[in-house]
Amino acid sequence: MLLLIVGALQVKAQQRTYCNPINIDYGYCPIPNFSEWGRHRATADPVIVRYKDDYYLFSTNQWGYWWSPDMVNWNFISRKFLKPYHKVYDELCAPAVWVQGDTLLVFGSTYASNFPIWMSTNPKANEWKEAIDSLEIGGWDPAFFVDDDGKLYMYNGSSNRYPLYGVEMDRKTFKPKGARKELYLLEDWRYGWHRFGEYQDNTFLDPFMEGAWMTKHNGKYYLQYAAPGTEFSGYADGVVVGDSPLGPFTPQSDPVSSKPGGFARGAGHGATYQDKWNNYWHVSTMVISVKNNFERRNGIWPAGFDRDGVMYTNTAFGDYPHYLPDGETDHLKSRFTGWMLLNYKKPVRVSSTLGGYRANHINDESIKTYWSAATGNKGEWVESDLGELCTVQAVQVNYADQDAEFLGKQTDIFHQYKLLYSVDGRKWSVLADKTTNQKDVPHDYIELKDPVKARYIRMENVHMPTGKFAISGLRVFGKGNGKAPEEVEQFFILRTEKDKRSAWIKWKPVDDAYAYNIYYGTHPDKLYNCIMVHDANDYYFKGMDREKTYYFTIEAINENGISNRFKTIESK
Repeated sequence: MLLLIVGALQVKAQQRTYCNPINIDYGYCPIPNFSEWGRHRATADPVIVRYKDDYYLFSTNQWGYWWSPDMVNWNFISRKFLKPYHKVYDELCAPAVWVQGDTLLVFGSTYASNFPIWMSTNPKANEWKEAIDSLEIGGWDPAFFVDDDGKLYMYNGSSNRYPLYGVEMDRKTFKPKGARKELYLLEDWRYGWHRFGEYQDNTFLDPFMEGAWMTKHNGKYYLQYAAPGTEFSGYADGVVVGDSPLGPFTPQSDPVSSKPGGFARGAGHGATYQDKWNNYWHVSTMVISVKNNFERRNGIWPAGFDRDGVMYTNTAFGDYPHYLPDGETDHLKSRFTGWMLLNYKKPVRVSSTLGGYRANHINDESIKTYWSAATGNKGEWVESDLGELCTVQAVQVNYADQDAEFLGKQTDIFHQYKLLYSVDGRKWSVLADKTTNQKDVPHDYIELKDPVKARYIRMENVHMPTGKFAISGLRVFGKGNGKAPEEVEQFFILRTEKDKRSAWIKWKPVDDAYAYNIYYGTHPDKLYNCIMVHDANDYYFKGMDREKTYYFTIEAINENGISNRFKTIESK
């Protein structure tokens, strides 16, 4: 094949956009017997807090934390917070992180009573000391909240039997002021999305409730929680609302953060925070669960509260490019760039293939499947044909773990590769040159300085940190040259009388659409939740409040754009 390399680096130095899963140097699972189907990266239960105008990200079992000035360039700081007598794989599982006065504090999950609370006024320099030697009250999936009056509260709970608990704490001694109070227990008999399992049928186990987080807005207290299980596409964060930090609370019917469809699914066990302009964002767990049930990543979405005090997170197109914060904004208006996926199930060529890890997994829009080359050697490549000349704005490279050798956090590993583009498959130009990259970039995202016209995108491996050259998603974003799809013509919600939590959603397929977004909610003007469906014209939806009327609409998607939405329909 004729290969002429021309052109210059197209990557912009300062990104305006990001793409989920966020591109941080996720550590590998630290526990040998949790890697029974292959060693893999794993984290979950993220917390982001803003401290001294920087963002600090803590996540399960990472042996450290990240800080960022802009929510896109994350800098890892290596730190083992637990004492030497603790087992290494217990390092900060589902951490609590909060700002108290001028101090950042950190505490990890434990059922024991001998975990310290750590404190710092200079976390960027990794300067920490113990606030207390041990928190006697303990607690799994803890969260701390400082109210406007200075009072400190602790929330915790992770169980498929027991509720979330809350208690006021002495902010100096960190001892509880009285007994813990039961706050909320899952109600899967009413709320369909509470049900356990990939198909929300409570098969195998009862649903789990975990991941408490508290946000105060306009005098109301929003206690967030995760359900029904971290392994599933329907993993989501719900919220109950009250007039005081310890309730009583009233549930919002639908998840406040949910992403059951698309490339990377799940949006549970997270935290809500504000950026430098006081816009709300939500960070939470995304699911892979292939090599192990707890193989997971992190995602960030715009969030907020509407004029009626309803809390929401905007996850529509939640793993497509979105604009980073740059000023005060209304998050009910999408941060989605409008850059469409250009290579969904388009032709792919590869240098080699390992076993059943076929090339068609590169662009099937599932992070759970992947292609692997026969080796991890320099020179292995993949080439994606967009089918026609398109305007390319960005590329996301999602690596998969095939024959990885690492356990635990690695701080000196890196990926190196080159991205090329062509209009004819013969003459090639450089799209992005990462041949000297020294960073670990498992979900690398390249926003182009200037868009390019291309039909072919080619990725050439130079260096893998471990294992084979394997890709779960080479995703090309921009605009095609054709028309956006037509509006869906027929759309039905078949809500069963037997169980009002469930419905069979059906629609007439649109000829040139590859996916659809279904929006729903309990008010016609508050369709805040979204389900992306590929290659189908029906969806079994089992996430409703049995006691509420619901409203639905749908839009069609292709590489050229998005259709008008179907008229909103009511389902009693």
